[in-house]
Amino acid sequence: MINRNFHRIWFAAMAVALLFSCKPEEPAPVAPEISILEVTPTMVGAYEHPIEVTLYYRDAQGDIGEADPDSASLRVRDSRLNADDWYHVPPLTPNQMELSIEGDFLVQIPPLFLLGNGDQETTTLSFQLYDRAGNASNEVTSETILILDTLR
Repeated sequence: MINRNFHRIWFAAMAVALLFSCKPEEPAPVAPEISILEVTPTMVGAYEHPIEVTLYYRDAQGDIGEADPDSASLRVRDSRLNADDWYHVPPLTPNQMELSIEGDFLVQIPPLFLLGNGDQETTTLSFQLYDRAGNASNEVTSETILILDTLR
């Protein structure tokens, strides 16, 4: 009798363990994900130096970047302006294969300028990456960048 009860308890415990250990896999995100690793410099003279931004990316499908150099997939917005700038990102997988990728790349923003008549302005830069399927990443925003008038 003890032996049969032991087997019942053991099988019940195994069934409960299997029930709770079998979790369905979460589907991989369809859109790419990005974050800002570094922005340098954060204080510039107007028209003097480009801003270098290092972006980290992750994409489960690996469909970031376009072979056509006239096709842009990185949106950049200066918070002082209404219009976006667009940048070309080359394919980040060999032969545009579909595989999970992550890494970082450098974006060089041309020298910034002053919009007003003051001695200085501040801005932030926002970035959003689009994959070949048209899926938009999260939007990330830089720390504040100070632009100084160097002509006065």
